[in-house]
Amino acid sequence: MKRMAMTLDEFTRSVDAKSLPRVLQMQSGYYFQGSVYELYGREGSFSCGELLNIIGISVTRLIVELQSEGSKSITVDLSLDYPGLFRIVADKRPYTSIQEIVDSVRISPECLGQPEFYCPEKLQLPEGTIQAEESFRLTAIRTEHGDSHVDCEVTRKDSKHIFTVKLSHTGEFYECADDQFYTLGELVEWKMHKGRKRTVTWAKSLPSKEKCVSELPEDYSGELVLTPVYELQTVSKFGKNVVFIPSTLDVEVLDVTEECDGACFMQPLSFRDVFAKPIEFFPFKAEVIEPPSQVQEELGFLKSSKQVIVHSAYQAKRILASEIRSEAQRRFLIPVSYNGRFKRRPRTFPTAYDLEVAKSNMEQLHVVATRAFETHYEGLSSVLVGDQYLVHKMETSEVIYGDKRKTVEALACEKMVGKKYEAVLIPMCLDGGFVEVVHDKKQYMLSDLCHRFSLPFNVKVSMRDLSVKEDLLAGAAGLQLEEEITDPYLIVSTLDLAQCWEVPVNRTKMALQLLERWNGPKLTQGEAVRSPVEEIGEDCYFTLRRYVNASVLPPPRPPKRHQKHSEDTVKLPPPRPKKLDPPSPKSPHAANKAEQAVPTSRTSSCAEQNTPPPRNETSKTSLVTVTDSGPQKATGEENSPRHKTIKQDDDDTKDYEHIDEDELASIRRKLNELSIHGKRKTINTYAMQTAKQV
Repeated sequence: MKRMAMTLDEFTRSVDAKSLPRVLQMQSGYYFQGSVYELYGREGSFSCGELLNIIGISVTRLIVELQSEGSKSITVDLSLDYPGLFRIVADKRPYTSIQEIVDSVRISPECLGQPEFYCPEKLQLPEGTIQAEESFRLTAIRTEHGDSHVDCEVTRKDSKHIFTVKLSHTGEFYECADDQFYTLGELVEWKMHKGRKRTVTWAKSLPSKEKCVSELPEDYSGELVLTPVYELQTVSKFGKNVVFIPSTLDVEVLDVTEECDGACFMQPLSFRDVFAKPIEFFPFKAEVIEPPSQVQEELGFLKSSKQVIVHSAYQAKRILASEIRSEAQRRFLIPVSYNGRFKRRPRTFPTAYDLEVAKSNMEQLHVVATRAFETHYEGLSSVLVGDQYLVHKMETSEVIYGDKRKTVEALACEKMVGKKYEAVLIPMCLDGGFVEVVHDKKQYMLSDLCHRFSLPFNVKVSMRDLSVKEDLLAGAAGLQLEEEITDPYLIVSTLDLAQCWEVPVNRTKMALQLLERWNGPKLTQGEAVRSPVEEIGEDCYFTLRRYVNASVLPPPRPPKRHQKHSEDTVKLPPPRPKKLDPPSPKSPHAANKAEQAVPTSRTSSCAEQNTPPPRNETSKTSLVTVTDSGPQKATGEENSPRHKTIKQDDDDTKDYEHIDEDELASIRRKLNELSIHGKRKTINTYAMQTAKQV
């Protein structure tokens, strides 16, 4: 059967990316005589009959149509790195079969590649029934005994059920509503359905250091219709360069893949292609075909080297961290091998639930209240600004609320009243605020922090990493270590092994040509391999946090302000969600995509280890009486932790930052000026300012 020529744009929109590379022959179109003229890396013309090997198809930008009621729609161009977040509007057009869904959407083991659909009617399947309008997630495509089918996952009452649906199954299937945030890059990679435009709404603008070429109107709140603009990565016969051509080039092409020997074309590999290779593929020598356009200073050898050695591929651990400041926060990925030293900084806690999450067996959590709260439960304690607490554990307690006995969850604490301690219960979801009092003056390695304490955790660099020319973290006033993640990396070195670094796969765009196997020493993670600290953008930060927080429930919302109520309007605090285990790391050679919500809660991926608690150093000048840090038990009255004193040095070692005794004295002084305890609640504004300064 004779195949028909098609336009380059028709080929681009119809080809399955999984079938690449494909060999095309130029048939007709507007072109100059001769072969392959290159203009700024983009193709200008072709000769008739010329062969091109299509090795990749990518979206270069998006044409965005703004839909406004009562006015003419306008269009703007957006680059894929536009610093904004978007919500998807569910496609109202139905799919008529599972096969059509599979052909249109991207399905993969990564959670962003597992779309959700529903059917208005029941689906009778061998494993059971999917109810009408019950959502199901497509998780994988499999072929067994010549039959292709898709694995579907349904969640019912916190349990998952797996169903198998044949691709030939027909019916009406609709895309489920999606309330998550996505960057434009994520939309292009995961959520653009083939042959369909994607409608989204603008959710949030992210700060960007670089000025955008085009921006959406600030006051625009309508729908945006996205149309991708494609570009093809091609290699000509016997050519040694990757050439990019727009899909809209006015030429006709014929797919001659079956008749042409693809071995005569160069086979460039992206970093993602290299990472997907089996372990036996490494190490190898490669030629740099397309160097990265942007790369941090430590990895500059990737731009200047003609040839490199790729030693291995694996998932490496990184600590996701944010600079502690109200505006223009910087975000970092810190390797666990970072050689700098950290000192602790105080954490802030908006609710008692956060205190319960943050408490540790390694030391006693000591906090000071920065906001007042008056409880309406008889049996639970109110909180005043400046009150100090030693946090113990959550308890279930019977209280009187509206002349009725209720069972609620509360946090058991010891309130510090002068030199005495009073056992109290405070509401789990009180609408207040607390700041940690830090007595620990030790300097820690990053790996020690992750083993001894739960993340998130606040620190500052007390001694910079002397192994690098410029330490990105040293200039930060404070850092919040938020999550431990795993991300794909390649170990890449120069031919003489003088430069050998871990290079991120997902944030390095370059192409390599395999030359030969490397028979020299095979390097793995160790002293010879260096790991840079990466400064990442806001979009990358939100993406990484979304993957880590996929399976973690947010904390309960604080109760609304109390109003006059009767027995009929009694409302208890929402129940505390169950603690979930952090998502397990992916296996090597699998992308670290865990999904899906922009993070709304703080979680920890660094598990607490059964290591001895840090010893606390004693100081010279007594300022406040508290318990010792660490899980110690009193052996006698004179050794009781309630009678021990935490002191502060007068020397230069007091540069560790915390809400220290001076801060507490300032709060007490403010309280004494008001003199009447009943007026303590009027200084909430002062306390909030104090918390922000800390």
